[in-house]
Amino acid sequence: MVEVVQEWNEALDALHQQIAPRFGRAEPRRRVRSYLQALLSPCDRKNGWQLAELVGETTPDGVQRLLNTADWDADLVRDDLRAYVVEHLADPDAVLVIDETGFLKKGTKSVGVKRQYSGTAGRIENSQIGVFLCYASQHGAAFIDRALYLPKEWARDLARREEAGVPEAVSFATKPELATAMVLQALDAGVPCSWVTGDTIYGGDRSLRVTLEQREQPFVLAVPSNEPLWRDGPQYLEARVIAADLPPEAWQRLSAGDGEKGPRWYDWAWQPLWRLQVTTAERAQGHWLLIRRSLDDPTELAYYVVFAPRATMTLETVVRVAGMRWQVEVGFEAAKGECGLDEYEVRKWDAWHRHITLALLAHAFLTVIRRYEVKKGAVLTRNYSP
Repeated sequence: MVEVVQEWNEALDALHQQIAPRFGRAEPRRRVRSYLQALLSPCDRKNGWQLAELVGETTPDGVQRLLNTADWDADLVRDDLRAYVVEHLADPDAVLVIDETGFLKKGTKSVGVKRQYSGTAGRIENSQIGVFLCYASQHGAAFIDRALYLPKEWARDLARREEAGVPEAVSFATKPELATAMVLQALDAGVPCSWVTGDTIYGGDRSLRVTLEQREQPFVLAVPSNEPLWRDGPQYLEARVIAADLPPEAWQRLSAGDGEKGPRWYDWAWQPLWRLQVTTAERAQGHWLLIRRSLDDPTELAYYVVFAPRATMTLETVVRVAGMRWQVEVGFEAAKGECGLDEYEVRKWDAWHRHITLALLAHAFLTVIRRYEVKKGAVLTRNYSP
């Protein structure tokens, strides 16, 4: 056990050295190392007081100073997070997974908080919503970007914005717009990947799909059952109508990848979609409607729009990509359960992005460490104590 802790500490030291130049002063540079170590600890709660105790301080003042007033840029550390994930998990066939999660909050002061639907709670709750980008490869999955959703009433309220420290440059953006910006930033940074996937909030946004098509970036994006699509020409049919016309022989039983209980089997079918394609490059790309049918309830269907190279694409490939979205759910569960992603006690814009970025860095560290533990045949540890 002593050797394991030593290895973890050395690995964390190496990660800290990567982000250390982002902190100009010695105090926040030292404290961020302790903060990451505290987030990785096995304690059940990781609020301000307990994190302070874990880093050996008698009050949470230093921890709050790191998140609220210390001089460092969370976006630059986000860039380091992305580089760290790519360094250890890179795979040319990787998938960028877009998703969101909610953070339940009391009161009205926390930046972006309002009564809104939270998938975390499964209902309308007083909450903040964060949009996230996950990098999922054969080596593991970790988050590489995050953005706080700022509702319209917040974006328009100058007094609330000023109190919460929302930068003047930040304007209202929909969740798909936030996701589009994150995906494009990752692609521009050269993140190796072959696919983008996400649920209906993002796949149902036509402008996001068009943006990816213009980049010739393949995707498998979920869409609602009433999504209007072109099948045989420039005439719209809803996704569910197209699916209802498929003959029985169109369906194949395939696994969407392993879950907690083994392979996740569904029946799958796909149907080519029509697009106006003029140039040779445009004609090289295909569009399909992909449909997933539950084995337990054949009336339960899910729909996806696929954009990919026509010549090399197979049903098995797009099913694998659709199944990779499950990795983001696993990631959220681990980041919240093990790294304190949702246990922050901050109200302002910068502080939210700082805590979330450091929690995602801690989660990425766990993912990388566990990958190498598996390769060595070592026994996996939940967290570690310094």
